[in-house]
Amino acid sequence: MLRFATMKLLSYFSIPLLFLALAACEQKESLITAEAVVEKAIQRACKDHCDHATIDFTFRDRCYVSKRMGGKYQYERITSDSSGVTHDILSNDSFRRYKNDTLVRLHDSLETKYTSSVNSVHYFVQLPYNLKAPAAMKELFGEAVIKGEPYFEIGVRFNEEGGGEDFEDHFVYWIHKENYTVDYLAYSYQTDGGGIRFREAYNPRIVNGIRFVDYNNYKPNSLEVDLSNLDELFEKGELQLLSKIETEAVGVELNTPDSF
Repeated sequence: MLRFATMKLLSYFSIPLLFLALAACEQKESLITAEAVVEKAIQRACKDHCDHATIDFTFRDRCYVSKRMGGKYQYERITSDSSGVTHDILSNDSFRRYKNDTLVRLHDSLETKYTSSVNSVHYFVQLPYNLKAPAAMKELFGEAVIKGEPYFEIGVRFNEEGGGEDFEDHFVYWIHKENYTVDYLAYSYQTDGGGIRFREAYNPRIVNGIRFVDYNNYKPNSLEVDLSNLDELFEKGELQLLSKIETEAVGVELNTPDSF
């Protein structure tokens, strides 16, 4: 009788303890924010180096260089062809184009176009670092499993102020729940008639402390699809492979305050 009463008493107390444990787990889950996940992903990719690094690489036969130091940045694109060398320079406050070392005066629409194209290449190559921008609004959509691996699904939009010419573009990033790598991403864009893309990262490598990847670049058969559902279409083999996004000859030099 005493044994039965003891077991009954333990059972009586175990029920609220179980609810407390479940509540604690739910509270722990609720503490996970998109901002925190992205910050861990940036730390995983950069090791605190991205804020003060000069990065150079080749992409589709063009040379690109980015320089950062103390909040200042300079993005460059150098194109060589039969007419000579075109050097585009995008910084915090201006865009300049030089043709064979001579400054070219551009119409506003052309300057906007070149600014966007230079920024876009540097943006994707240095992901997820650029998601720390104040204009980036992040939202934790939920979780997903891709190829048997667990991911946080993060949506990103940009404020018009500080979001650049392409602030209306929308993004979804799948960030691994354990190692915090950005292994997949999707985005919609408005330029050139608009479109949707899904990218699968491959060929990860570390260059002087900073992580870089290449991408398989896919598109869906229809534009009437939610970005957050593209991972499911990818797993079903229902996306069309368009191209490979490969950065070659990547170099990284860590800057000092007097080197910018």
